[in-house]
Amino acid sequence: MALICAQFSISRQAHYQKMWREIERQSTDEVVLEMVRQVRRKHPRMGGRKLLFKIQPLLAAERLQIGRDRLFELMRRQDLLVKRRKTYRRTTIPGLWRAPNRLPGLTIFQPNQVWVCDITYLEVEIDRFAYLFVLMDLFARYILGWHVSTSLAADGALISLDMALSHRSSATCDLIHHSDHGVQYTSHAYMNTLLASNIQPSMGAIGNFYDNIFAERLIGILKSEYRLDTRFMNFTQVILAVKEVVHLYNTDRPHFSLNLAVPHDVYFGHRSDIPSLVIPYDAD
Repeated sequence: MALICAQFSISRQAHYQKMWREIERQSTDEVVLEMVRQVRRKHPRMGGRKLLFKIQPLLAAERLQIGRDRLFELMRRQDLLVKRRKTYRRTTIPGLWRAPNRLPGLTIFQPNQVWVCDITYLEVEIDRFAYLFVLMDLFARYILGWHVSTSLAADGALISLDMALSHRSSATCDLIHHSDHGVQYTSHAYMNTLLASNIQPSMGAIGNFYDNIFAERLIGILKSEYRLDTRFMNFTQVILAVKEVVHLYNTDRPHFSLNLAVPHDVYFGHRSDIPSLVIPYDAD
């Protein structure tokens, strides 16, 4: 060993110090990877920055530190980085009823000011689908209502709306309900429920994805991060999966737009340091 060290012009002490540092680093990497896997068991495709935030208490308990770049590199070597997958199936069939888009120029600063909703499909066995109706409070990003149905009938949208209304403590006059022009949201039953609940309907332009971007983003998270884009064995399995995913999303997933708070804490007033959301006017 002395001859080898002399050949590379380093001392034996320096060699052993480097060797122990490598062993310590490998040991730390294994601990960090296990922390990542613990979080991923509940949030299968959570991104690296949120993972780093989630494991900070675990790192502190072990008196460990790791930076974002090192964590990303470690996850890359272990093939743990999220690979995005995009699929598309039409769930919006325009209805005849129309409402103006009331969001441009609006400043959203509290819960129950704007609700957004949308529908997506979930695969069940071969060539079969279930349909997920979701309704979210925009300020808190809190999922207020959801329903899984075997069809695109308006009943599914109404059930998710009724669930959302059960969370509403008072019928304030300034609540806006924003959706696309799908027949589910333009049906007489749905519109009558909104009006009876003193809720103003708002709708984006037909075919404009960006006019309902927040609800679309929610669906993207539920599918890409929580594997709702995989094929389920049966309808019962879909319902159980969605129920668990909604709970995790509402109570355990931090949001950068919420200063890394979780939606539940924001909606129920446990966090007050949340920035307002300003909806820009249309560019034209």
